[in-house]
Amino acid sequence: YLGVMPAYSAADDALTTKLVTFYEHLKDSSVPSHQATVLLFDPSNGTLKAVLDGSVITAKRTAAVSAIATKLLMPPFAEVLCILGAGVQAYSHYDIFTELFTFKEVRIWNRTKERAVQFASAVGGPVRVCSSAQEAVTGADVIVTVTMATAPILFGDWVKPGAHINAVGASRPDWRELDDELMKNSVLFVDSRDAALTESGDVILSGAEIFAELGEVLKGTKPALPEKTTVFKSLGMAVEDTVAAKFVYDAWSAGN
Repeated sequence: YLGVMPAYSAADDALTTKLVTFYEHLKDSSVPSHQATVLLFDPSNGTLKAVLDGSVITAKRTAAVSAIATKLLMPPFAEVLCILGAGVQAYSHYDIFTELFTFKEVRIWNRTKERAVQFASAVGGPVRVCSSAQEAVTGADVIVTVTMATAPILFGDWVKPGAHINAVGASRPDWRELDDELMKNSVLFVDSRDAALTESGDVILSGAEIFAELGEVLKGTKPALPEKTTVFKSLGMAVEDTVAAKFVYDAWSAGN
């Protein structure tokens, strides 16, 4: 796939387009499945100001949005973080989640155990490598799914009542990470209703009702409900890339 994600933010005086390629099941695993470039323009005249590494920006901004959702939706006194998947997004989520929150235990599971072991040895803190997704999920307070799964790998009867799930993978309308039981018995939050109803297989195929967009919770027009079992379905929004790219460019410019 080749995705084109243009956005303009008047508040940030920023105009960008992200170009992202996605190649499923690459034989050469040294090449990332997702690669991206962000073009930053001058909104006043359309001049190209910078070309930025969109892969880094995508990884960081996606994890940042998951962290915002988690701050709002996770149960009080959350102690156990579980990450399903061991790719680029697993690393970025681990970094920001361990920086912002205090977990007593972090667990990792990946379909290929070697990748999970590599992840555990590469990150800064102690991580427990689990032999199954069920083992990783059982008793976890916060769960992050960042997999390439096309069929459910997280099931509702494994999930602790009151847990919060950030569902980041399965970005196609016919792909799943979460089963129907989990989707229908959780309070569902999304970044964009329109995107979720056209792009997310977890939402479309389960028929789960969307309770709120994350922005509605931030604005105070919808409650967060951290006492419930919650799912935040993340698909990503172009404006997130725009704000992040402008932030990086301004920081770089200030250093010069």
